[in-house]
Amino acid sequence: MESLKTVMQGVAVQLVISRTYSLSMRMSLRYEPTDPYVVRAAFFTDTDELAEWVLGRDLLADGLTGSAGCGDVRVWPAVGRGDHAMYIVLGSPSGTALLEVPVQDVKAFLENTEALVPRGTESGHIDWDLELANLFAKG
Repeated sequence: MESLKTVMQGVAVQLVISRTYSLSMRMSLRYEPTDPYVVRAAFFTDTDELAEWVLGRDLLADGLTGSAGCGDVRVWPAVGRGDHAMYIVLGSPSGTALLEVPVQDVKAFLENTEALVPRGTESGHIDWDLELANLFAKG
């Protein structure tokens, strides 16, 4: 199986606290062609602990133009902000976070991932023998 590089990008985001207050933070997006359907989004909390979320690549792409996702992860364009921002909601038992994210950064990141693995060709980048071996090892 051909080895492809990992796509990584840091993004400055706003953690929305209220209509009038938000906190600046960094989000690190990572895409690995060996796990082609997902994007890992990492955040550092105020305790310097890493919080990582696994997001669907299609979910992020669909959220650029309309509402996408349900449950713990939802994404949509920011109404009235032109094409400058999008929102990502991350929900967990410990709380919910609303992030305002620059659209251009997400678009550039997704374009870089699609240059490596075009949408619709993901299954060709999975090592199915390894996946089956892992599945049977857990059984």
